[in-house]
Amino acid sequence: MGALEIAGRILLQFWPVWLGLAAIFALSFRFKTCLGLYGRLMDSGIGKVGLFIVLFWLLTAILADLVITISPLDQIAGMKNAAPGTVVPGVEGQYYLLGGDNLARDVFSRMVMGSRTVLAIAPAATLFAFMIAFTLGLPAGYFGGRFDTVLSFIANLVLAFPVILLFYLLVTPEIRASGIPVMAAAVLFLFPIIFAALLLWSRFKTQPAKLALYLAITLVLGVWAYSGLAFNADPLGVFSMDPNLLNIFVSVVFVNAPAVFRIIRGLTIDIRTRDYVAAAQTRGETPWYIMLWEILPNARGPLIVDFSLRIGYTTILLGTLGFFGLGVSPESPDWGMTINEGRKQLSIHPHPALPPALALMSLVLGLNLLADGLREQALKD
Repeated sequence: MGALEIAGRILLQFWPVWLGLAAIFALSFRFKTCLGLYGRLMDSGIGKVGLFIVLFWLLTAILADLVITISPLDQIAGMKNAAPGTVVPGVEGQYYLLGGDNLARDVFSRMVMGSRTVLAIAPAATLFAFMIAFTLGLPAGYFGGRFDTVLSFIANLVLAFPVILLFYLLVTPEIRASGIPVMAAAVLFLFPIIFAALLLWSRFKTQPAKLALYLAITLVLGVWAYSGLAFNADPLGVFSMDPNLLNIFVSVVFVNAPAVFRIIRGLTIDIRTRDYVAAAQTRGETPWYIMLWEILPNARGPLIVDFSLRIGYTTILLGTLGFFGLGVSPESPDWGMTINEGRKQLSIHPHPALPPALALMSLVLGLNLLADGLREQALKD
């Protein structure tokens, strides 16, 4: 099979993704005037390219079961280090589009399924880190004093430690066996519940009936998710997290939260002197209302840009962990782990290592371009 035929078959294999992209962009252009910052992104060339790449991999992760040609864990006799486009023995019309790896697994299917591993961790862990930073950074910047000094010192202490070494320590088997990741999860995973409760209380404190209803729903769902994610104790099995995944997730949150805390603290110190904050104080609004409903919305531009960039940093860190063999599991199609397995024979068989490396690079590039587009449009506010 020639290179053009291989490329054509690969493009055809992604047909669900192309349909999804066409629908999203058609709706985005149609309703861009109603979509705020996202809608204005349609007027940015860099932003559209970044959004296209990010959405491509997001839809690939969601629709991976429809895109793959064979299970990424299946090993087929005779397909070890098979060249791209090799026909699967005994199966008519079945190809290893990007060849086989040293364990006779399909490189194309592993690359596609690897996107699910990355995009299941990076955005969610970054979102958790932001909610922790919101809960601590807003009061630190607004009130200052000893509370700010202590939290800033702790944040600087974590940031002073080499990130890769810190990741390595947090996910090693010895640390895992000590129970430290579970204890860290028990503390860190409380913050989203606290943040959501504060958000609702500050907004609906003058409407007790609504506040009670919203808080009840938030606490029930929050405690349910908390028990499953932190302790794997969800009786219904809706929320659960594999121990290896929990270690990586906690590591990402722990490393990202201090950096985001510093950004939010700095923005709060700057914004708290604005006239609309003074007007809210004059109206008698509570500090948490001012922080969550006056300061935070007016800091959204830099925070949205940083969120996009931080997902990119996290993607690189996850790839690095997988490369060092500290990914989700040894057989996982994690991009970093797949690159590490392929690099051992890079001079002889380059095809197992190159696709996941290019996939990782393209996702990070897309996130950086998206962040540039968001920054360009946010500056117009």
